[in-house]
Amino acid sequence: MSPAAPILLFDSGVGGLTVLGELRRLLPQAPVIYAADMAGLPYGEKSEAEVAARVAGLLGRMAERWQPRLICIACNTASTIALGMVRDVLETPIVGTVPAIKPAAATTRTGTFAVLGTAATVRQPYVDDLEARFAGGKRMLRHGTPELVALAERKLRGGTVAAEEVRGALAGLLAQAGADRIDTVVQACTHFPLLEQELGEVFDRPVTFVDGAKGIARRIAYLTDGQSFARTAPDRAVTTGDLADFERLTDAFSTYGIDRLERF
Repeated sequence: MSPAAPILLFDSGVGGLTVLGELRRLLPQAPVIYAADMAGLPYGEKSEAEVAARVAGLLGRMAERWQPRLICIACNTASTIALGMVRDVLETPIVGTVPAIKPAAATTRTGTFAVLGTAATVRQPYVDDLEARFAGGKRMLRHGTPELVALAERKLRGGTVAAEEVRGALAGLLAQAGADRIDTVVQACTHFPLLEQELGEVFDRPVTFVDGAKGIARRIAYLTDGQSFARTAPDRAVTTGDLADFERLTDAFSTYGIDRLERF
């Protein structure tokens, strides 16, 4: 394998930057291509068939073009729906993103925690399985909120996010029976940690937020252990959407060591 073979991080938008940040800490020398399917955003409002076909098709083309050493699907919705299909059709190692239900169930002291994700993620059988395996005896409240994805995207573009907007996005969760006992929240969308401060302000008590970014980075480091890394070109981010809009994220990507933005 060429030392210049990149790690490909794929997301529907820019939520995967939370994963990239953790990956940079563990593997700062690794070449990276960040791929954002902005033309397909948001995945959480699409059918399972649409998401699976889109993700598999895009990753097939990207793998052929860039020959990555590993692909990370840094998106909970895409992973819970399409991970198995992508692994079946590609020979490249694939790391997915799944809701951090196991650590949340171990963390909660009140016995009640919430899973906050897109509508598509929280209804998946995969989530049912994680709840059955790791949250026995605990109360797990689910809430799908596509609004937070849009708010996170806006924030990274330099826009403002009003407290009322975040509170409105969580209204359905806070209205559920037992919500007053929530002490731990699973951020089951890689966009959501970008709004952690705003989310914390909605609760009237201390809440622990749990996401999978650190675990994903550790998994990537494990699978690439012993491999050589060498950059022959700057790391870059590519979008399936409008490049001019994507370039509004230049400052955000620069924070993560990416200064080259292109259209796929």
